[in-house]
Amino acid sequence: MLRWALIFAVIALIAGVFGFTGIAGASADIAKFLFFLFLAVVAFFVIASVFVGRKLTGG
Repeated sequence: MLRWALIFAVIALIAGVFGFTGIAGASADIAKFLFFLFLAVVAFFVIASVFVGRKLTGG
């Protein structure tokens, strides 16, 4: 997911350099969405691992 966010960010930068503002804006929006989705998934797994770790160790 992070890889796709970086790919869309690069596409947005290249499209912006060449003046394709519509494509650049859409690619930037997709990259932002994927990046924040990635952060949400990582946060979920970190919180889940803390609770599962406590359950396994009895703490």
